[in-house]
Amino acid sequence: MIEGQSYAVNVLSESEVSVNGRVYQVEVFDPRGPRGPRARGERPGPQAVASSMPGRVVEVLVTPGQQVAAGQRLIVVEAMKMQNEMKAPRAGRVASVKAEAGATVSAGDILVVIE
Repeated sequence: MIEGQSYAVNVLSESEVSVNGRVYQVEVFDPRGPRGPRARGERPGPQAVASSMPGRVVEVLVTPGQQVAAGQRLIVVEAMKMQNEMKAPRAGRVASVKAEAGATVSAGDILVVIE
């Protein structure tokens, strides 16, 4: 639905859909996942890695000054008895670690900054 209007969409391939007979090129991604607009790791400058949900930090896996690879585990946050890994959006150096094991965090709290 767009602006209250419903459209029939046919998926033609991984990157093409047909809407009302017109073919469009698309890129599908989960905005909460690693390809989301905020998590792509494509921006220059420091990038903050934030908690995606409220919980408790159970493990800090990096230290300031440490070099990390894209996708490397940084911090583990436990929420509702599930452990969620916060990963590096890109390769770089850990500028700061703003959480410690045992700390309670809210959704959106900055945990690590990567340069």
